[in-house]
Amino acid sequence: MSGHSKWANIKNKKGAADAKRANVFTKIGREIAVAVKAGGPDPNTNSKLANVIAKAKAANMPNDNIERGIKKASGALDSVNYEENVYEGYAPGGVAVIVKTLTDNKNRTASEIRHHFDKCGGNLGTTGCVSYMFESKGVIVVETALPEDDLMMLALEAGADDVTADGDVYEIYTAPSDLDTVRKALEGEKDVKILSAEQDMIPSNTVKLDEETERKVQRLLDMLDENDDVQDVYHNAELTEEEEED
Repeated sequence: MSGHSKWANIKNKKGAADAKRANVFTKIGREIAVAVKAGGPDPNTNSKLANVIAKAKAANMPNDNIERGIKKASGALDSVNYEENVYEGYAPGGVAVIVKTLTDNKNRTASEIRHHFDKCGGNLGTTGCVSYMFESKGVIVVETALPEDDLMMLALEAGADDVTADGDVYEIYTAPSDLDTVRKALEGEKDVKILSAEQDMIPSNTVKLDEETERKVQRLLDMLDENDDVQDVYHNAELTEEEEED
């Protein structure tokens, strides 16, 4: 999905466009497990689970996989306890990077994340070293036959903060706490198709890179993305290669 979004070149995004990756269902399955254990198996009363399910469907995850993951987590049958951890650091060129992980072995994951940064010429920092450069937002990407003004009115009445057009799709921004409410309102509209709905970290400023530095940054992002324990990677680099991939 990153090909159409103006904010896609400033973060690696797990979503429908990444369904081609072999480990995407595994990663979403971990998110389902964490959401169920935190708020129960009913998405009607567990907004975090509802948002993960929406993300799973956007990635074309089969309903059987989703239901199996919920039952497994709620019944604690052969389930694994995953711990959420966030790492912050700098990629080459002074690019700020935030890495969100879910792991059953914190020491292993921390070692691997540090190795990725070191190998690619970056530096893993301390908590808070770059997160102040980002703002947490709910982002819903939709296709619609509705006129732009009608979609704007619908989204704002549901509690959205802003709506922007980007080609043939629209990006709807919300406060993180309003993401579930706005998503449900849009799901009730027959002329609106939700492509993705999840919480993102939007950088306040972006960094332009030369071609060589961009390759180094992209290598780090690819290594992080391929790590099974990594759920999401956010950065503030302006990358041209990402736009071309999709």
